[in-house]
Amino acid sequence: MTATRAIVVMGVSGSGKTSVADGLAAALGTAFIEGDSLHPAGNVEKMSRGVPLTDEDRWPWLDTIGQALAGSLDAGKSVVVSCSALKKIYRDRLRQSAGGALTFVFLKGSRDLLTARMAARHGHFMPASLLDSQLATLEDPSGEAGVVTVGIDAAVETIVARALDGLKTVG
Repeated sequence: MTATRAIVVMGVSGSGKTSVADGLAAALGTAFIEGDSLHPAGNVEKMSRGVPLTDEDRWPWLDTIGQALAGSLDAGKSVVVSCSALKKIYRDRLRQSAGGALTFVFLKGSRDLLTARMAARHGHFMPASLLDSQLATLEDPSGEAGVVTVGIDAAVETIVARALDGLKTVG
C-alpha cells in the first residue's frame, strides 16, 4: 500500500466481513480492526436475543468506528475495519469521521448463501434470525463513489484477491 488509506469491509452478517477484512489487512500490511468488537455491550446483548438494532443503537458504535478510522489516518497509518455499514447515512457518517478518505468493500451475496454461512458458524452473537432485518435495512452501495462490490460466492482467498483488484481502481 503506497498511500495512507482507510478501508471498511461491509455487508450483512454472514457475508464474511471479518475473514475478508483480515485477509485484506494482511495482504496490504495494515492494521485490522474488528468492528463487532467495538459494539457496546447493550448492542451485543440485544442482537444475541434476536432483536434488531435501531439507528439510535448504531450511532455510538459508528462514532467509535469513525474515531478509530480517524485515529489511524491522523497517525499516518492505513487501516482495514469490518463494519456492516448497511445504510448510506451510516457510510456517510464514517466518511465524515475519516475526513472523506475512506473506501468501502461491499461483500454481496444471495440470501440463501448468507443463510447457509450463518448456520455453519458457531459462537457468534448474531443469530441467523436477524438476517432478514439486515437485508431489509441494507441500502446497496454499488455505484457509490469509493465502493468496490465483490461477490461472496467463492473462497475467502479469491474474494480477497477480487477486492484487492477492485481497490486498485478506486480512491
